[in-house]
Amino acid sequence: MAEKKAAVIVGVDTSEESLRAVRWAAHEAARRSTDLRLVHACVVDPGADAEFLPGHVTRWTRRAAKIARTAEPGLEAEIDVRLGLAVDLLLAESVTAPLIVLGSHDLGGLRGALVGSVALRLAATAKCPVVVFRGHADPRGPVVVGVDSSPASEEALHFAVDAAVTRGVSLVVAHAGHQRVPSIEPAFADQQAEDRRELEELVAGWTRKHPDLEIMTRVVDDREPSRALMGVAPDAQLIVVGCRGRGPVAGAVLGSTGNDLLAHATCPVAVVH
Repeated sequence: MAEKKAAVIVGVDTSEESLRAVRWAAHEAARRSTDLRLVHACVVDPGADAEFLPGHVTRWTRRAAKIARTAEPGLEAEIDVRLGLAVDLLLAESVTAPLIVLGSHDLGGLRGALVGSVALRLAATAKCPVVVFRGHADPRGPVVVGVDSSPASEEALHFAVDAAVTRGVSLVVAHAGHQRVPSIEPAFADQQAEDRRELEELVAGWTRKHPDLEIMTRVVDDREPSRALMGVAPDAQLIVVGCRGRGPVAGAVLGSTGNDLLAHATCPVAVVH
C-alpha cells in the first residue's frame, strides 16, 4: 500500500478571510492528492480549564471543514484545535507539511495582530512553502514568479512551474532590476538584452520538460520589485517569490518586497525556500 502524503496545512481563525483561505487550500490539497488539516490555535487564561473550548471555536472550525469538503467533495479535512500561539504551532508543522496556507487577516491565538506579522515570520523561517491568501484567485489567470540568480529563486521557479502545470494555465517569469535611466546609462539597452537572454536560458529547461506549458518572460526596470511583480500580470492567480534570495525580486522576505507583496498583492502570494 502506497504511503500517504503529508497533509496540506491551513491556519483557521474566526474571520471570513480565513474561510477563503480554507477554500483555496482545499483545491490545492486536491491537486496534490493529499488530505487537508485545519489548524486553529487557542490561547486561554492560565487559570482556565485546558479542556474548555469556546462554542464559537467549535462552530467556526466545523464551518471551515464543511467549506473545504464542499469545495472538494471526497477530500479528507481534519480539524486540529490546539493550545498555543499560531506562529509556534505552524512553524512546528512546517517541518513535515508540504505547504502551509494562511488568510490575510488575524489568525487564532493572535487576535488584534495583523496576519502580516505571522506570515512574515512563517515565510522567513518555515521549512516548507507558505501561501498567504489575498484578494481573489482568478482560476483563469497565470501564475507569476519573480526570479534572480539565487538558489531560493530556483526553488520558487520549480514551485511556480508545478503550480501552472497542475492548474493548466500559463506562467509568467519576471525579473525586476533596479530602475535604469536610458539617458544616463548608455548601456541600458545592452543590459536589458543581457537580462532577457539570461532569463530565456533560465526557463529553457522547463520549456523542454513541459512543452505544453506557455512560459512568458518579462524584464522590468522598477525601483519597487513588488510593484513590478504585481504589474506584469494584473490578472495573476498566484505570485511566487523565493525567500532570502540575493536579488531585488527574490530578496529576503523580511525586506520591502516581501512585506509589500504580503500587504498589497491582489492575489495569493507563495513564499518558497
